[in-house]
Amino acid sequence: MKVTVIGLGLIGGSLARSLRKNGLATSLVGVDTNARHANEALKLGLVDQLMTMEEGCAMADLVVLAIPVNAAGQVAVDVLDLVLPKVVVADMGSTKEAICKIVEKHEKRGQFVAAHPIAGTENTGPGAAIEGLFADKVAIICDREKSSQAALACIEKVFRVLQMKVISMSSKEHDEHIAYVSHLSHISSFALCNTVLEIEKDEKNIFNMAGSGFASTVRLAKSAPSMWAPIFEQNQENISAALAMYINKLIHFKKLIDEKDIEGLASLMSDANEVRRVLKGIELNDNQ
Repeated sequence: MKVTVIGLGLIGGSLARSLRKNGLATSLVGVDTNARHANEALKLGLVDQLMTMEEGCAMADLVVLAIPVNAAGQVAVDVLDLVLPKVVVADMGSTKEAICKIVEKHEKRGQFVAAHPIAGTENTGPGAAIEGLFADKVAIICDREKSSQAALACIEKVFRVLQMKVISMSSKEHDEHIAYVSHLSHISSFALCNTVLEIEKDEKNIFNMAGSGFASTVRLAKSAPSMWAPIFEQNQENISAALAMYINKLIHFKKLIDEKDIEGLASLMSDANEVRRVLKGIELNDNQ
């Protein structure tokens, strides 16, 4: 399969690396508007050659979009305009409703698959690409009824090769759920970092007193603002609802602390401990 990857950062680079390792891609073309990233990806061997979008689309069997979500909609339209019939185009962004609305009326809509492999790290750029990044993770395909069977079969084969579990849902459902389980986590991390940096002016205290709990909680705050600001903008309505509920939970937590209500705090934390059972159940299902 001839694969063209548009966007050679963590996701695009990791995808290219894994497809090469697993032998599914017979050739890998890279496209990136950032010349430094493009040349780095070529030097690292993530892709075989660099091309313009027009050149890459002309020779591909599969075109993958791994670019910021605010650019993906227009690029998806441009790519669909360029590709030949039977060429599959897939978007890997973490918001889906907006891009699905943009391509909805395109004459080649059936060749497009709206997908979201839920995998990543806080690092960015071609140098962050990891072989096996997607293994044992979940991939979501949205609005599958609007994609052709051939296009779906192609992307499902890619995800199987990447050792991912594939599930399906509407783009609207995807954006609602991802606001709570992913986007809110990043906002919490960014907010915690800003709070600590504003209150604790002595950086030595942060270094000396920050334990593994702090490090794991703020890991996501090292994520690229250039990627996450557009995500928050595109999923604004769902994220705002998630934030409102989260803020209410924080206010309730503060109230119990202010009132020194030990029993109330213990009950609140016991309720939160239920996540252990939920996550354990997910792990058991994944291993069956």
